[in-house]
Amino acid sequence: MQPVEPYRMPDVTLTADNGEPFNLVTDTAYPVTLVFFGYTNCPDECPLVLSDMAAAMKRLSPATRAKTQLLFITTDPARDKPGVLRDYLAKFDPRFLGLTGTMGQIRAAATSMGVAITGRHKLPGGGYEVGHGIQVIGFRGDEAPVMWAEGTPARAVAADITALLRR
Repeated sequence: MQPVEPYRMPDVTLTADNGEPFNLVTDTAYPVTLVFFGYTNCPDECPLVLSDMAAAMKRLSPATRAKTQLLFITTDPARDKPGVLRDYLAKFDPRFLGLTGTMGQIRAAATSMGVAITGRHKLPGGGYEVGHGIQVIGFRGDEAPVMWAEGTPARAVAADITALLRR
């Protein structure tokens, strides 16, 4: 079996939930960065994944937690403005950082990390939902050697984060 090349952090500048520009390469100052693409109106997977990530963060030692950041990149920039992202993420972990931008920027970042965004799907009762991959990508610096699927136990995610810091 041939080794798989890890994903690289894309050089994309988005807007953080505080309204400031945030470049995924130059502004990610933590040794370990977790990246998840989702949206605040997601009815099911996004809240579950964010809850799991918040539970994993609580399992980390304070020193390890201080070296770990989660970036939530919206797949619905039309509705997920910076303030909306901040309010939503505060329910899970106020240290999570929300990012938005143009759909082109978000798609480019997602594609470079192997995350599918299938776009808007109209709902029978009105409104829409956004199809997207639900994996969380774990970066050590600018390379992503680990990816978690939905349902990965918090203890396993915490163990992997701790191992990433030891690399």
